[in-house]
Amino acid sequence: MEEVSTDDAPPSIGPFSQGIVDDGQVFVSGQGPIDPDTGEIVGDDVRAQTRRTMENLGAILAAAGSSLDDVLKAQVFVRDMDDYDAVNEVYAEYLSEPYPARSAIEVEELPVDIDVEIEMIGRVSED
Repeated sequence: MEEVSTDDAPPSIGPFSQGIVDDGQVFVSGQGPIDPDTGEIVGDDVRAQTRRTMENLGAILAAAGSSLDDVLKAQVFVRDMDDYDAVNEVYAEYLSEPYPARSAIEVEELPVDIDVEIEMIGRVSED
């Protein structure tokens, strides 16, 4: 098991890693719309928040030797299922077919005051 860490994504806010690589896969902890430089929440709407979230995920995947093109599974947490379509539109801008397996769950609350959090599992290149 190897920890993944990058300054291009926000640091973990608890006893967990940004990501873990094991047996050819990378497991990326839930990410939200936090600017890694300022530590501030980015975006006044769920589309902007989803964009920053996807950028953070991409940075962690890259640090692990992976990419958004290598994602196998994603789990999306939204605070309001009415935002589901908007999250999907932005999500689809960052991923390509065949899209990863995915689930989406409406949650009442997240660890910080954000509208979306996404975690991913991807494969790591053997280069």
